[in-house]
Amino acid sequence: MFTGIIEETGKIAAFEKQTDGARIKIAAKIVTENTVEGDSIAVNGVCLTALNIRSDSFTADVSGETLNRSTLGTLAVGTRVNLERAVTPTTRLGGHIVQGHVDASGTFLGAVQEGDFWTVKIGFPAEIGQYLVYKGSVSVEGISLTIANLDADSFEIAVIPKTWELTNLSTLKNGDAVNLEADVIAKYVERIMLYGRGAERNKEITVEKLTKLGFV
Repeated sequence: MFTGIIEETGKIAAFEKQTDGARIKIAAKIVTENTVEGDSIAVNGVCLTALNIRSDSFTADVSGETLNRSTLGTLAVGTRVNLERAVTPTTRLGGHIVQGHVDASGTFLGAVQEGDFWTVKIGFPAEIGQYLVYKGSVSVEGISLTIANLDADSFEIAVIPKTWELTNLSTLKNGDAVNLEADVIAKYVERIMLYGRGAERNKEITVEKLTKLGFV
């Protein structure tokens, strides 16, 4: 589990395609500290298992499913990536609960600078729309962000200077794909309301009630 607070950006040092996946090597200095083989590191929001850990790099195996579902399959040597180590029981939860399980690929639709801050617009596919709410949390490229404006197929986020500086958002171009992970709490609420309260009680759940609760 992660918090969506990026510790550093690394760079893809090697990308080796395999029969059903790939092995990537990432140059990094902070996330390798006190990390042992088998620990989890989020790479652009994708939870990967760290292998061959050195003081300045680590490698990870990426399955074919992960390559297809996320943007990791488009990485090239030199690409800047967001990195975060898994949380510990004493870690401050500075962002929100991020599992590192990408729900869908979104689209970077542009960024507008307003003073020292940036407003970033992200397009999203219909299948995750029900999990996005105004002022709610969303993970973009592994970054915990708050939705500042929400439309039918896109949302805007306000990015502070520090986040713009320390993540890969500043390297994205219009049309680039980005990894999106919706807040897991919304998924559990949906599941409970649909299946966890019994068929008779579920009949009491109406669209009007869900709208009032902010779920639709």
